[in-house]
Amino acid sequence: MTEVISVRFRGGCKNYYFDPCGHQVKMGDQVIVETAQGPEFATCTEGNHEVEDSAIVKTLSPMLRLATDSDRRTVEQNKKRESEAFDICEKKIAAHGLEMKLVNVSASFDGSKIVFYFTADGRVDFRELVRDLAGVFRARIELRQIGVRDEAKMIGGLGICGRPFCCSQFLDGFLPVSIKMAKTQNLSLNPAKISGTCGRLMCCLKYEQNVYEDASKRMPKVESFVQTPDGPGNVKSVDLLRETVKVSLDSAPEPLKCYHNCEICILRNGKGSREGITIPERPARYVEERDEEEGLETPTLTTPFYMDARLEDAPTREKIGAPGSGESKPRRRHRGGRRRGGKSGEGAEQSKAEAKRPEQKESKPRPPRQESKPTQPKPAEGQSAAPGGEGETKRRRRPHHRGGRRRNKNGGEGGSAPKSE
Repeated sequence: MTEVISVRFRGGCKNYYFDPCGHQVKMGDQVIVETAQGPEFATCTEGNHEVEDSAIVKTLSPMLRLATDSDRRTVEQNKKRESEAFDICEKKIAAHGLEMKLVNVSASFDGSKIVFYFTADGRVDFRELVRDLAGVFRARIELRQIGVRDEAKMIGGLGICGRPFCCSQFLDGFLPVSIKMAKTQNLSLNPAKISGTCGRLMCCLKYEQNVYEDASKRMPKVESFVQTPDGPGNVKSVDLLRETVKVSLDSAPEPLKCYHNCEICILRNGKGSREGITIPERPARYVEERDEEEGLETPTLTTPFYMDARLEDAPTREKIGAPGSGESKPRRRHRGGRRRGGKSGEGAEQSKAEAKRPEQKESKPRPPRQESKPTQPKPAEGQSAAPGGEGETKRRRRPHHRGGRRRNKNGGEGGSAPKSE
């Protein structure tokens, strides 16, 4: 076992092991390490830990020190220098008329070397370009041609899934991807749907390939002859993820019936003749296993957002008319006096108390309704009821005229109707 630290350089996703040389480093610390190109600035991704000796390819390079404020200022200056070098290199490329596309510029920590990354369709003679750049920057110049996948990794972006590129986020290296993977996963072979932004096949096709390959070994092929619980038939489609097949039965070709993989017995895998095939007994149907406790479990009701308040907040529920408040609609106030049919005094207080305790209101029997007082007989034709009598119904009074007392239709004063002759 060897004690190491894991670091990652700027713009990279791969971790490298270095010898801590007795330093205690934590994840996220910035360090200066020794590399083949000289000292470099890196970020620690895993602190001091031990790994197997077989995991170390060659002699570990040492860690020089923890990064200081001066080292961070040097990194910021190098970034400004890289931006200037990018603009100058593009102008030089246009001046020499070279068919190449500049992608990125990287300067070493000590500033002794500058690397220019570019893409091109073929080989490019850039010897004159290197001489011009060396005369401008007074440093070692290196031009490195990369592919379109490396270009997407350096620049970054969003894929068709809406997430950042896998190559620029976590992939250590590029995985070999083939069109056969798309066929195995029953994907559309349209290049626009299975290709990434770089124009190559998407790296994510490799992620689930092993699962599809394992499922395809256990599942029948299309047009296979199988025996089902409902009789023999031919397989028309296969769903590898759900491990289900759709079968056209000999007894009822339409509609297709769906079966689980454990419900069918493969008699002939793939296309072919049925001659000489012995049809076995029908297999049993597939039943999902369920715990006995699940069937006895009663569903739990969640409290709605308007019932989130506690029971002691009853007056608030009465105002909004929420369930459990004793009334479904807010009470309406009438202008000009008491509400018709309402209760006053002790009766009103009693009704409010009953509204706050709906369970008690339902348990107690309702008292018998009291009979109303008998009304006076209707007055004979030509007579009017005495004003203010018990049998008179209350009517809404008309507004008074400003000029004096109210007058009736016949021009007289007073509230009674004229007597008939």
